[in-house]
Order: sequence, then structure tokens, then C-alpha cells
Amino acid sequence: MMPLAFSKMHGLGNDFVVLDGRQAPIALSATQARLLADRRRGIGCDQVIVIEPPKNGGDVFMRIINADGSEVEACGNATRCVASTLMNEKGTSHLVIETRAGSLPATKAAEGLITVDMGPALTDWRDIPVAEECDTLHMPLQQDILRDPVGTSMGNPHATFFVANAEDIPLHNLGPRLENDPFFPARANIGVASLEGKDRLRLRVWERGAGLTQACGSGACAAAVAASRRGLTGRHVTVRTDGGELVLDWREDGHVLMTGPAAVSFVGLWTEP
Repeated sequence: MMPLAFSKMHGLGNDFVVLDGRQAPIALSATQARLLADRRRGIGCDQVIVIEPPKNGGDVFMRIINADGSEVEACGNATRCVASTLMNEKGTSHLVIETRAGSLPATKAAEGLITVDMGPALTDWRDIPVAEECDTLHMPLQQDILRDPVGTSMGNPHATFFVANAEDIPLHNLGPRLENDPFFPARANIGVASLEGKDRLRLRVWERGAGLTQACGSGACAAAVAASRRGLTGRHVTVRTDGGELVLDWREDGHVLMTGPAAVSFVGLWTEP
């Protein structure tokens, strides 16, 4: 493989290796993606992102490959990072990023932040999906001290558990068990959330295929929707993650707007060993 130019970026510590495949296709195997993501033998990241030419009238198509080599549908923090890069490149304040979860409009917000329309939050059991018909506001799932989650699809599956204190939950142990529970035929992202005040949540997320991350954009969207559905918050919610805060607006039309930062850590060239 020829050396690959990359950007190392992050959104609130949720970090990415971003590859630009617009001029020449980049075909990464799962093994190569795992190597890139390895924090000791590669560059290190939660997800590898490949920017490709658009397929449906947007500005670019974004592929999202988890640290374990699996390809997934959505990643909110990565969408902000790619949007920020392309806005600077094109000198624009608005663009559309295509993903497997749909086309996501992004705009520049105040103070250098980026707002992404993450699309509609879906709450039917078939949309998430789960293995059996159920009320997704109270899903019949329990693992140790975690029980009674809310199910949400943001183009990818989420289960949000509301707890007294998110800091107290051993998510590094419970997360992988719940991610791979047969209840989730496509696996799931597992969030634990606690109420910190009026319209404020503390959130930690075990991400499907990536593990415990500093922040999860789609997980924050799911948690905000879940909290509003439960009557714990309104539709405008600030979510505090390990890496910082995201602001979520669940609009009346069902779409979720996510606002937060994006940053470049460094750039370089990668050659496969």
C-alpha cells in the first residue's frame, strides 16, 4: 500500500483517523482498519473515517469503520469533524454529508461549533432493531444492575439506561455484554445516563465495535430523546460526556440537531507495516 495521508481529529475526545478518498478510492480491509485504529501499533482511534465522492447529491459520502473493523451507519462526532474540515476547505457554512444512515445537513454555529441535523429519531422496535416486539420506552432487558432501558435508533441502535449516578456504573464490564445480547440482532450502543439538573444529563456510552469512548454523538442524541420521552427533560437538552458537552434539540418533526466542537489533533502519512 502506498503511504496514506490522514488527519487525526476528535469531537470531545471521540477520535478519528480521517482518510480522503475523493480523488482515488481507498479500499481498507477490516484488518487494515484495525491496525490503523490500534493505539500501540497504529495511529489510534475509535473510528476510521473515509471521505468519498457523494452518491445522492450531497457534498461527500462518509464511511465509518469501527476500531474492530466493522462498518457502521452513523457517528455524530465524526460527522461534525468531516463537516468542519470541508467547510474550511470550501469556504462555506453549510453542506450535506451522506452516510449509510442518510444525508445529514451541517451548518456552522456560534463560537466555532458545528450543528448537524442527525435525522429523525426512530422509536419503533423494528427500527432499532430488537429481537421481539416491545414498548421501546421500557424495553424488557436487564444485565446486573442495569434494567428498563429506552430504545432509540439514530440510524444506528441505542439502548439508554437511566441511573442515579452514571459514574458508578461498571460500563466496561456491562457494556460488552449488553452490546452483544441476543436482544439486539445488529448489536447496540449502550448508554448510561443520569439527570444533573433541569434539561441536563450526564452520559457515558459503550459504543458498538469501539468500546467505552470519551463521547458519542449519536448516543447523546438517543439519550436526549429517551429522557424527553420519559418526561425527565424537555426537548432541548445539554449532555455532558467524559470529553465535554453537546447540545441537543429534538424538534417537533422528529429530527435531532446536535451542536458541538470539532478539532484537528495532527496530520501525517501512514504506511502499512
